[in-house]
Amino acid sequence: MRTARPPRTEAAPKGPGGEPLVGERYEVEVGPVAHGGGHCVARHEGRVLFVRHALPGEKVVALVTEGTTKSRFLRADAVEILEPAKDRIVPPCPFAGPGKCGGCDWQHVTPGGQRKLKVQVLTEQLAKLAGLTPAEAGWDGSVEPVGGKLPAGQVPAWRTRMQYAVDPASGKVGLRKHRSHEIQPVDRCLIASEGVTELGIESRDWPGVATVEVIAASGSSDRQVVLTPESGAQLPLVELDKPVSISRIDDQGNVHRVHGRTFVRERAAGRTWRVSNGGFWQIHPEAPDTLVDAVLDGLDPQWGENALDLYCGVGLFAGALADRVGEDGAVLGIESSKQAVIDARHNLAVLDNVRIECDRVETLLPRTGITATDLIVLDPPRAGAGRETVAHLAGLEARRIAYVACDPAALARDLAFFREGGYRPVSLRAFDLFPMTHHFECVAILEPVGE
Repeated sequence: MRTARPPRTEAAPKGPGGEPLVGERYEVEVGPVAHGGGHCVARHEGRVLFVRHALPGEKVVALVTEGTTKSRFLRADAVEILEPAKDRIVPPCPFAGPGKCGGCDWQHVTPGGQRKLKVQVLTEQLAKLAGLTPAEAGWDGSVEPVGGKLPAGQVPAWRTRMQYAVDPASGKVGLRKHRSHEIQPVDRCLIASEGVTELGIESRDWPGVATVEVIAASGSSDRQVVLTPESGAQLPLVELDKPVSISRIDDQGNVHRVHGRTFVRERAAGRTWRVSNGGFWQIHPEAPDTLVDAVLDGLDPQWGENALDLYCGVGLFAGALADRVGEDGAVLGIESSKQAVIDARHNLAVLDNVRIECDRVETLLPRTGITATDLIVLDPPRAGAGRETVAHLAGLEARRIAYVACDPAALARDLAFFREGGYRPVSLRAFDLFPMTHHFECVAILEPVGE
């Protein structure tokens, strides 16, 4: 029998102090877009405001959502648009807007306007953190659209993986509000792929469940639902309209099969890829082929070359490289996720010229004894590779390095570290693989400065 614990006294939150300004309204002129969070910079009486749901050049009424009289900056939402920008549109999604779903940042912006904002962010980060102009980075100054052109007002349904939060009171699913644990109930997410939508997750109740992750493979008909139960709760019986595999996550974060497969099959780069237990795979259905093509075009692998694929996941780039360097070449992939390594070895088992090792890149790479290689691909997590790993890679004297980045600030910082190691970007491409959000993906190709 579990005894009740006495109520815990919450410690006073640490912060800047001062009088709260939440709820204050300021009329402001909106300045440039800022990196991260889908907000723009404004000022009121000398204090910086990071304002969501605004656009550069607009005049808006900003409602303060975070901050006090002693805060270095305030966060706010544009709740009234006094002078709109020409790229502003009415958000197609009824759940987008101040105080609502935090999943999309720029539902109120035309597709072309969204890409212009991303161009401005990348330009600023390259200048501020790498000291590079677009020309010096080998970048044409565009963020390339991916996917076909849609009719005006239609939202691209690109997200093949969704994680819904469940309202414990109602059992209904929703999405988190921006910087909040509060849940915005939704009956449909417009950016969710057709494969996700067809399962009807939003139309049923999920008693005893904390989160519902939905995976709709773009390379097969595989569908997977991964449930996280509330502590001590029993999973409900799941009956959906389409064939689907069900897994659950325990209190330690381990994934267990309930029924069906524990993996989905994706298709990219001429192969079928097994991705298990909700492991990492690009969310946009066209992202894997888009990124592989950009990496191969930039590296131009030759028969017999040796290559490294770092943070290799389930082996996407390693497989593509192995095909190009052939049986006389060799590819080493390094990945820290044990399940991803198991999948990568399964996916590439027919290739004798690939080896996949499980460890952190910064830990294993110095122990491999590798002192030189021809090509390197790295696709690090959002924080980037960092100075120490970059210095080690620069010492391997690769003729070309492909850096795949999901965060422009981390990319720019690492480009500066590569410059210290004698490498410069010769090309940079940016892809709009996350429409309606502030995110985008980059592929930079680097060469030794002397070449």
